[in-house]
Amino acid sequence: MKIAIASPDLYTYGSMVIGGVLESAGFDVTLTKDPDAATATDADIILLSLYSTLHLLDERIRNFASVSRGNKTIYVGGPVSAYPEIVLGELDVDAVIIGEGEESTIELLENGVSEDISGIAFRSDGEIVRTEPKPADIARPMPLIPDDIQNQSIRGANVYIETHRGCIGACGFCQVPKFFGTKIRSRDIVDIVMELKEFKHRGVRRIAISGGTSSLYQYGNRKSVNVNAFIDLLQAIAGVMGPRNVSVPDIRVDYVSEEMLHAIRDYTMGWVYYGIESGSDRILKEMRKGVDSEANIHAIELAQQCGVKVGGSFIVGYPGETIEDYQLTKDLIEDMFLDDIFVSIAEPIPGTHLSELVLKTDDSENPTFMEHGGEYRALKLTESEARCFDLTLHAQMCKSVPSILTDQLYNACLDDARAQGRDVRAVTRLLQKYRRG
Repeated sequence: MKIAIASPDLYTYGSMVIGGVLESAGFDVTLTKDPDAATATDADIILLSLYSTLHLLDERIRNFASVSRGNKTIYVGGPVSAYPEIVLGELDVDAVIIGEGEESTIELLENGVSEDISGIAFRSDGEIVRTEPKPADIARPMPLIPDDIQNQSIRGANVYIETHRGCIGACGFCQVPKFFGTKIRSRDIVDIVMELKEFKHRGVRRIAISGGTSSLYQYGNRKSVNVNAFIDLLQAIAGVMGPRNVSVPDIRVDYVSEEMLHAIRDYTMGWVYYGIESGSDRILKEMRKGVDSEANIHAIELAQQCGVKVGGSFIVGYPGETIEDYQLTKDLIEDMFLDDIFVSIAEPIPGTHLSELVLKTDDSENPTFMEHGGEYRALKLTESEARCFDLTLHAQMCKSVPSILTDQLYNACLDDARAQGRDVRAVTRLLQKYRRG
């Protein structure tokens, strides 16, 4: 049986993993970034791997599903499978593969749609039937690596490598615990190294470590970080790729230590990325971060003392965020001299606690829809867009090496804020469309 996997615009790690699993099971598999190219093949079935809610609103993908449905069987997988009712409501496809999907995908391809298969959703007699997913075996065959993987760049890395699955956190805006669970399942370091060698052989130059929060690798039975395992992991990866070709893109501030930071300094490109999100303890509590601003500040200062550069991500426009809350975030950025800063408007991914908050919040009280009446009112921004724009500009001036504010930088920040605002409004309207009750 011939299978075409379509992962729009980039080769996600998940699509490569599924490709490798299917190839190992005897299927004839191709992987493409162009859904139309998948349709043009003689594949019997198309697996559409979607990683963003916005894919469900992308006319290109919607048209692809509609046109291809007549002569192809189409199944959808990826992170969007966490809300299969919306997927089936928006796309004309045969079924959704829920969750991790390695085992259920093979069952589905071999047997067709059936209630006996775990972890799928499909239409039957006008109703949506959903079966419960099961965690996949984290040991698996080599991923299906495309020939042009070396040309891909995801925030500087050719590919993100999975070291474990699951996250013990409960951040209200994140879907990782729902998708992968709250129990940490770590891959064997030998398997990771073998995979890295194959990626390098295929032309990959720089990799990033993925998986919930990186320092939870081999999270201990005593409910504590396994410092030695994390250090061994970085040493092994650096031994294959070289330290300056390895990045650790996400670590929680409450699961980091001096020893870990020294390892990041010695065995990676020397950066740590914290999800700081807000300078307001009230908003951090609303986000269910499990930390306060004091913990954020301590982690930042510890990394700086260890000679590690610090990038921080921030979220604005959370339901209930006041001007005072926002000012606390500006103050924190001004005080911390971070090396890089990323600002996002709160996106209500379906199924998260944030999405529930957004559905309970009237548009008139949601910063994503509220008209901004402050200093940027001439730009006709929403309150969330104005805060995103303002905080990004502020951050450029407050970094360890401040940026010069040029017209080009100003316009880039403005365009990004507007684009984020447009996308978040679209996702919010999608949520409201499928509101239960």
